[in-house]
Amino acid sequence: MMSKKLSTLALRRRRASLARTLPDLQQLLRGSLVERFVTCGKPTCKCARGERHGPLYYLTVSRPGRRTQGWYVPPARLAEVRAWLANYQRVKGQLEAISELNRELLRRGR
Repeated sequence: MMSKKLSTLALRRRRASLARTLPDLQQLLRGSLVERFVTCGKPTCKCARGERHGPLYYLTVSRPGRRTQGWYVPPARLAEVRAWLANYQRVKGQLEAISELNRELLRRGR
């Protein structure tokens, strides 16, 4: 653990730095992006010959006590959704790092 080697001042500075660099919290999205190729069922369509339609993208989200839900993501919003998902993962990592620093500061009694 690297934080045990740092001074208390360095830990506080690192914590402040992490907090300052959090992405815009309005630009977060928890879930997974799923890529699908589908068939439409029309006997004369290319997908009946094995050339499926797609890729189509869906956002899936699981919540405790509920079924996993999915929503279609239009191509025009795909980049935005990917960015929001990445921001969520980044925030999650930064919050864990801040929590680790706070545990070390608490351990030191400061």
